[in-house]
Amino acid sequence: MASAPSSHQTDVPIPPDPGDKCEDNDVRFSPVPIHIVTHSSQLPVEFLEPSPDRQLVIGFDCEGVDLCRYGTLCIMQLAFPDAIYLIDATQGGEMLMKACKPALESSYITKVIHDCKRDSEALYFQFGIKLNNVVDTQIGYSLIEEQEGRTRAPDDYISFVGLLADPRYCGVSYLEKQEVRVLLRQDPEFWMYRPLSELMVRAAADDVRFLLYIYNRMMAKLTQRSLWHLAVRGALYCRCFCINDDEYADWSPIPPIPDNLILEGNVPEEEILSVLDVPPGKMGRVIGKRGASIMSIKESCNAEILIGGAKGPPDKVFIIGPVKQVRKAEAILRGRMLEMVTVRSGPDRKIISI
Repeated sequence: MASAPSSHQTDVPIPPDPGDKCEDNDVRFSPVPIHIVTHSSQLPVEFLEPSPDRQLVIGFDCEGVDLCRYGTLCIMQLAFPDAIYLIDATQGGEMLMKACKPALESSYITKVIHDCKRDSEALYFQFGIKLNNVVDTQIGYSLIEEQEGRTRAPDDYISFVGLLADPRYCGVSYLEKQEVRVLLRQDPEFWMYRPLSELMVRAAADDVRFLLYIYNRMMAKLTQRSLWHLAVRGALYCRCFCINDDEYADWSPIPPIPDNLILEGNVPEEEILSVLDVPPGKMGRVIGKRGASIMSIKESCNAEILIGGAKGPPDKVFIIGPVKQVRKAEAILRGRMLEMVTVRSGPDRKIISI
């Protein structure tokens, strides 16, 4: 099936040339077509058949209804330098998504995405896809802030709208995102309707058309050490909510520490993902009143601590970071989950249940 000429179009920012001294807000745009894909034959061969001889970097995102393991993935967006593809999972179904699986799991195709956790979870539980080789721009932003001596408070993650507005990366306002958010609150099934409206096409394309430009900006700023952190944390965030029985043995391995960092004596500490089970009725103690307990733990440990929340899984805590900091967070969290406490009553200790 040949791709029909597209009736949709958008503008993508042109990545700066290496060594380009243009100002942060000097962004040039180029028009590209938007293709709505319902069959794998409408996708580029280099995407469907990953090869070490033609490695790709693409912008990537997913849209759906309550996007997580239990929700519904409706659209998957791919941004190439010369075109944007909106993969219609609703109409293309399992067969179309199965055709995309080798690319999404390939180490030869870099997927640039902002906050990969729930997208990865949806892909894994709905289609058996283990998302691999991502560059998460939310993680990249935090690493560059750390490089430049700025610290962030726990849970202070940059939003995609905020990242776009930053003149160091794009300097573009994204007012239409708010319009779509209002529509999603009014009708959570917004992304399920077919045919896709002009607003749906435009909103889906907007979420990926800037990603390659941002990627190039970030790559120019990140040190070799930060690039390793970016790769490792991206891999750990991808598998964060994708809990299985074999402890991720069937996932791609975590990127090892590069030899050049070892030779330079600049060896970073290994980073891991730990998943803690929370006994029934104890999550409230972990979180604390108005989140005070979990916030104090986050402030005392240099690790990311995530809770499944309403989207689930509701009975687990996920910890990502350097081994020592993860173990420290584990110890504190287990202490909060103890079912028994000791109180002093006269000269003797008395154990009571709480």
